Amino acid sequence: MSKTFPITDGRRCTVVADDGVPIAVRSFGAADAALTVVFVHGHCLHTESWSLLRAHLLREWDADARMVFYDHRGHGESGHAHHTTYTIDQLAGDLDAVLRALAPTGPVVLIGHSMGAMVVLAYARLHPAAIGHRVAGIGLIAGAAGGIAEIGLGRLLNRHAVASLQRAVVHAPRVMQASKQLSRWVFAPLIREASTGTGRLNPRVAAIATAVLNETALLTTSSFLSSLLDFDEAPTLPRFGDLPALVLAGSADLMMPFAHSVVLASQLAGAELVRIEGAGHSVILERAEEVAHSIIALAERASNGARSRYAAAG
Repeated sequence: MSKTFPITDGRRCTVVADDGVPIAVRSFGAADAALTVVFVHGHCLHTESWSLLRAHLLREWDADARMVFYDHRGHGESGHAHHTTYTIDQLAGDLDAVLRALAPTGPVVLIGHSMGAMVVLAYARLHPAAIGHRVAGIGLIAGAAGGIAEIGLGRLLNRHAVASLQRAVVHAPRVMQASKQLSRWVFAPLIREASTGTGRLNPRVAAIATAVLNETALLTTSSFLSSLLDFDEAPTLPRFGDLPALVLAGSADLMMPFAHSVVLASQLAGAELVRIEGAGHSVILERAEEVAHSIIALAERASNGARSRYAAAG
């Protein structure tokens, strides 16, 4: 179910997840648009991580498409929940709740960035009947099907250290939050540098990255790490068949190296692989215009495919 708020920047509403957690949603475009594109953000991010990309899409997209953005549980304006529900499978369930509330009919394209791409893959495993029917296309940006601890900065994720951090956050939250305040001051510039590739950092991009980094609760940050370490949706990829897909990443992504995208694209028959030279993990901020053009092309492919299927069914 959903409750609508006054329109400010898009239409704001709250979707209640199946376990009662409120999910903050923002949509742009007509509810009866021919195509709905749903954007699923990454770990420790929120809907504003799509802001520059959204601006390009709003300028270039016509009234035939509607965009839906939402915050994961524990992120942004959505509600917090018990830390045991901070898993990628649970986020896939939340995505399903958003789709049921905001796009109950008509074709949908799912666009995921980083952990959001993983949520899209998990959704396909949990709701296979939707793939190729309701879901007419997917976009996997700076994502992976698994093995994130094998290459890139993910190699720094030690399972024992992650478990120790999670216990400390749960049992000594005030001490750990104070530690996070210091970590932000020391490490924020390094994290921004790792996220933004080889180009000179745009001040607006830096400001958004800093704001996002500072807003995510430590309990949220730490609790999802186990799910990320265990993530493996490689067996799910064949379920997409020749569904239109966009696999996009930056060549200088240290968090999710481009090799992950090569693997994804090689297993998706309908994939277009796009490499953004010099871009880092925050490619949707750094190179928003280029990413927007790729998403528009994906939406066109998905719309054409959906029309063909409906014509054949008719």
